[in-house]
Amino acid sequence: MKNDGFKLYESDLLSQTTGETLRPGGFILTDLGVKNCNFSPGARVLDVGCGSGATVERLVSLYQLQAIGLDPSEVLLERGKKKHPCLQLIQGLGEDLPFPVNDMDGVFAECALSVMVDLDKALAEIFRVLKPGGWLVVNDVYARNPDALQLLQELKLDSCIRRALPKEQLMNKFVEQGFKIVNWSDHTNLLTQLTVNLIMTHGSMTKFWLKSSSCSGSVDPSLAQAAIKQAKMGYFQLIVQKDASCS
Repeated sequence: MKNDGFKLYESDLLSQTTGETLRPGGFILTDLGVKNCNFSPGARVLDVGCGSGATVERLVSLYQLQAIGLDPSEVLLERGKKKHPCLQLIQGLGEDLPFPVNDMDGVFAECALSVMVDLDKALAEIFRVLKPGGWLVVNDVYARNPDALQLLQELKLDSCIRRALPKEQLMNKFVEQGFKIVNWSDHTNLLTQLTVNLIMTHGSMTKFWLKSSSCSGSVDPSLAQAAIKQAKMGYFQLIVQKDASCS
């Protein structure tokens, strides 16, 4: 995966506030996804973009699932392996999953698809590795103002913010890959709460972006804040399913 910006998720600027999950709401939507998909103990599930493995650990310990994590970041994987040495955490790309056809009962993608360079390819790969009737749980950001997409894409920042898409465009991509839409729910309140928490941790969002800039030299705090504000960033959970008749 080619990245040309500061990897916000690899720094400790987010984790100081979010902990290991590196996303709004922590495990709230993870737990909701497990409940809505009704996974049986022992179900084989993949966490795409697993980071340091926080979700994988929860899926294994709390829900007794056979969970595997995949992430391109060597930094985050090493962090996870030190803390959770028994977890299956492997390095790889969402656009090229190292698993056979019809291998997974479920896939989780939490603030992961929006950092994919090729979203269509990643969705095709997830569809391929899911068993017929398998579930995909997506928790991620979206842009409620499509007119501001260019501002987001011009940010020298490798995070979910940069590649956020409008709801309609997102939904179409899942349908085009053959997924059946089961449920969309808005959870922008969790993103709002994360912003409040970041302000509590760093003093202000300006200070947060200034710290990001000092780490990378490429993040313009004023541009980042302006782009996020104009895009009217939202947060959602989308649950889709691979048709049981697919093979």
